[in-house]
Amino acid sequence: MGSTAMTEHGQTLTESGNLRERLEASEKTQRAMMNILDDFDEERRNFQLIQKATLNLLEDVDAERQNSNEAQRALLNMLEDIEAERFKAEQANALLESANKELEAFSYSVSHDLRAPLRAISGFSQAVMEDYAPRLDDEGRRYLGLIQENAHRMGRLIDDLLAFSRLGRQQMIKSTIDMETMTKSVFEELAAQEPGRKIKIKFTAHASPPVYGDSSMIRQVLVNLLSNAIKFTRPRENAQIEFGYLPKLGDGAYYIKDNGVGFDMRYLNKLFGVFQRLHSVAEFEGTGVGLALVNRIIARHGGRVWAEGIVDQGATFYFTLPGSR
Repeated sequence: MGSTAMTEHGQTLTESGNLRERLEASEKTQRAMMNILDDFDEERRNFQLIQKATLNLLEDVDAERQNSNEAQRALLNMLEDIEAERFKAEQANALLESANKELEAFSYSVSHDLRAPLRAISGFSQAVMEDYAPRLDDEGRRYLGLIQENAHRMGRLIDDLLAFSRLGRQQMIKSTIDMETMTKSVFEELAAQEPGRKIKIKFTAHASPPVYGDSSMIRQVLVNLLSNAIKFTRPRENAQIEFGYLPKLGDGAYYIKDNGVGFDMRYLNKLFGVFQRLHSVAEFEGTGVGLALVNRIIARHGGRVWAEGIVDQGATFYFTLPGSR
């Protein structure tokens, strides 16, 4: 009996140990499951945060898309407005070009048709002067002289009008032009036509850059501006004319300055118009086309021309020519 009791007691202890092991294993399993559940809950919360962030991002993307659509619509409206304005500008330019061509054709026709009767007036008045001068008194000869003088003036007006009308159709042949050399040449030719006058021209120390343009047209610009400077300095005992280049004036500008009679800046808007004169023919000869030609030539070269003047102190004419740097 004692042996049997001991055996049963040993089995009981073994079963008790196995039970504790199973309980410990079960507790470990439970703790592992709890940890897994905690990790899962944390992952779930992270996933919810990611979902919220994704929804916010999608909302932002949708808002940006709406803004982009609005910007596209605004851009399309702007492009439509620009296209409409461009079409209007093209129509206006076409009408202006047509009007200019008609005006040039009309000016050419009128000028050409006026030549024949003008030649007749000049020729017959000259014939009367030569053949019948002895029969005329001083007043009659003076009248004939006025007829001839005004016929010659009308001839110059026609020549200038023809030159102005042809300028719009004249083909430009561009080359590199040494402005200082051309200015000296033009001035010497013009000064030679004023014998007995003290006329000096000064060139600024700053070198004048060459330009790329039509040589004959640019020469005409210099002829017109320098001849005006020489003409309007006649009342001066010592006429001073200056030609130069101002690199810091805008993109750079040439200028011709004189110490002549100048002009009133209130009439600046008339200065470059056709047949516009600020001085009477009795004071200074001219047709009133010279500066209009200058303006048109400079404009055809893509530049601009303007002037400054003070009465009895002189005038300065500026002009720009692209490619002069």
